[in-house]
Amino acid sequence: MRLGTVTGQVVSTAKHPSLSGHTLLIVAPLLTPADAPPEPFVAVDLVGAGEGEVVLCVDGSGARAAESTDGAVIDSAIVAIADSVILSHDVVYSK
Repeated sequence: MRLGTVTGQVVSTAKHPSLSGHTLLIVAPLLTPADAPPEPFVAVDLVGAGEGEVVLCVDGSGARAAESTDGAVIDSAIVAIADSVILSHDVVYSK
C-alpha cells in the first residue's frame, strides 16, 4: 500500500469495458526517496475521493481484489481516504 495526494482526473470515453463506471484519478505519491522525484500514477477510485485528498492505494493483484474490480485491467486502486497521517508522533496531514 502507498499514500498519495489526488492531483487530478483522467477522462476517457474510449476504454476497456472493465473500466466502465470507474473514475480514474491521478495520484502523486507522498512518501518517496529523497533522491527520486515522485512520479504520479493513475488509480481507479473505489471510495469517492476528490482532488487534494490524501488516499491509500493498493497495487497489482490487491487492486483487483475488490468485487467491483475483479478481472479489471488495473494496476492501482484507491481503497481509503485518510483522515490524518502521523509520522514519528507528528501529524503531517489532517483533514
